[in-house]
Amino acid sequence: MRCHKAIKHFKSVREAVPLAQKIKLSTIAEGLGVSTATVSLALRDSPLVADSTRDRIKAHAREIGYIYNRRAASLRTSRSGIVGVVVHDIMNPFYAEILRSIETELDRSRQTFLLSNHYDQIEKQRTFIDTLLQLGADGVIMSPAIGTPPEDIMMAEDNGMPAVLIARSVEGAAVPAFRGDDAYGIGLATNHLISLGHSRIAMIGGTDQTSTGRDRYQGYVAAMEKAGLDVLPSMRIPGPRTKQAGFEAAVTFLALEEKPTAAVCWNDLVAIGLMNGIARAGLVPGRDISVTGYDDLEEAAIATPALTTVWNGQREVGRLAARILLDRLNGAELEPRQQLIKPELHIRQSTGKPVERS
Repeated sequence: MRCHKAIKHFKSVREAVPLAQKIKLSTIAEGLGVSTATVSLALRDSPLVADSTRDRIKAHAREIGYIYNRRAASLRTSRSGIVGVVVHDIMNPFYAEILRSIETELDRSRQTFLLSNHYDQIEKQRTFIDTLLQLGADGVIMSPAIGTPPEDIMMAEDNGMPAVLIARSVEGAAVPAFRGDDAYGIGLATNHLISLGHSRIAMIGGTDQTSTGRDRYQGYVAAMEKAGLDVLPSMRIPGPRTKQAGFEAAVTFLALEEKPTAAVCWNDLVAIGLMNGIARAGLVPGRDISVTGYDDLEEAAIATPALTTVWNGQREVGRLAARILLDRLNGAELEPRQQLIKPELHIRQSTGKPVERS
């Protein structure tokens, strides 16, 4: 008997409250005294509708149980309002700063973004791109995984999903790319150390498998050669890209036969990790050994000692990449060129004149 009453009650509630699928835009429009077109634009976050009107329409839609069908709307407008963003690892503050600017720019155009980390796994990146295509995403912003073939990027383009690259470029991919001028930036750091009197300068971190790694190493080599200094293979310690890896690299660095007096690091994380390793060995970073970083993360200025580093324009990279993608979505025809942001050297406490170690 109790079960029968519960079922009867459920049926009465269901009949009293219309299902979301049965509610039409005209129902919302009539309830608020606006046009159906205004309701449609508001639910799509169109900037053509005033914020107060849009919020009122959305609130009323929620109250009566209406759910905006993005998929159906995308069939009508050929736009989903979705942009994909794929990077190596969002836990890296470098990418977090880029993402912050991308999000700010996309928010202005009422675009929703989906985020994925590829961790330099091409198959993981491909799965994400495939998912975006299946969802009908409007475009994708990529910091491509190591070894990404240009065909993977052009496949998105060929299927109507414009792509923009950030931080790394891929030779043969005819799409816009935005990143810092890495060769020039590392040259600034290396020349700063040379100007202080250092001649035995090691480079720690990075890989030749990425455009960023190749350019930064070439910038180091060019600065050393221009100053007439030897570029010794043993003075390059490739690989580290994290704070932990930088800390572990300190053992190798301090054991080098050439006894370097300074280190140019791949990024700020490696530099901070290296300084911790140097301190753990009983030496004082910035006094006994000079260290430079790269990226000028927020942590760089409050490290101990404060890190001399190169600002790499990551927030500008994110802003420009999002802006160009939105321009392309709005029909702008743009040259698929690479734009390099000019880095700046920020000198702090982690660099000084060379000190010979016994």
